[in-house]
Amino acid sequence: MSDELPRGVISSADRRRPSVRWTLRICQPLLLLAVAVAGLGPILWTVKGALSPTQELLKDPLRLWPSDVQWGNLASAWRELSLGHYLLNTGVLVVGCWFFQLLVATFGAFALSVLRPRYGRFVYHAVLATLFIPGTTSLVALYLVVLHLPVTGGSIGNTPWAVWLPAGAHAFNVLIMKQFFDSLPRELYEAAQVDGAGPWRLFWQIVMPMSGPIVSVVSLLAVMSAWKEFLWPMIVISSPDSQPLSVALPRLAETAQQNQVIAGMLLSIIPPLLLFLVFQRHIVRGIGFTGLKG
Repeated sequence: MSDELPRGVISSADRRRPSVRWTLRICQPLLLLAVAVAGLGPILWTVKGALSPTQELLKDPLRLWPSDVQWGNLASAWRELSLGHYLLNTGVLVVGCWFFQLLVATFGAFALSVLRPRYGRFVYHAVLATLFIPGTTSLVALYLVVLHLPVTGGSIGNTPWAVWLPAGAHAFNVLIMKQFFDSLPRELYEAAQVDGAGPWRLFWQIVMPMSGPIVSVVSLLAVMSAWKEFLWPMIVISSPDSQPLSVALPRLAETAQQNQVIAGMLLSIIPPLLLFLVFQRHIVRGIGFTGLKG
């Protein structure tokens, strides 16, 4: 019947029982409120800390809102901590990581899903196997490769390339991109090949125009992971003037006032938050196409 409730943990018959119905009416708002507090609580605390005097943060850290809102903390932190310089460093690293992750994910998934070479199955399983290796276990080996590049013997340490190139080897992005390409009708590929389309034309004129949702998802994942990355940039970028904000803030916290450090944290979370709000429709569509929900 069209008016039946969708299937779930609780059946339709149980939902009609008064005790179950009232329990759901009470628990659902409480659960929604708990999720909202868990998600928005840290952001609201950061806003409160950024606008509070340092002495009040030390004396009453659990206060819900500052007694004296100091909007000048944001301008003071921007000026005295040179946040603009470190945000620029972060932007450079994020753009490069986004480009290389998207480049590797699209071309790698296109080769595995559309071109399907004979050895594609072995490459797919090799890429899948890297997801089971913790990233921290390969830090030493990766750092040695960055210091002494194969064949050339050069070094890209203390340069953005040391962050950009390793970021491109992101197996998860390749796999979800391949899953999306697999869902596209192969009749389009076959019809284009009959018309004489080669791999390059097939990629740019057939696959990519239909891949807007998954490109949005991979772009968001790449930007978010690069924006919050701390350990690897701290290892390979030793110059303080070249470090991103995620690495510079803990170092600046040793000498700066607490409210200025929290103001820097607030300014650092605004760009990715705005990015998600602007592209959330494409991101949700892409997640639905890849089957990541649920």
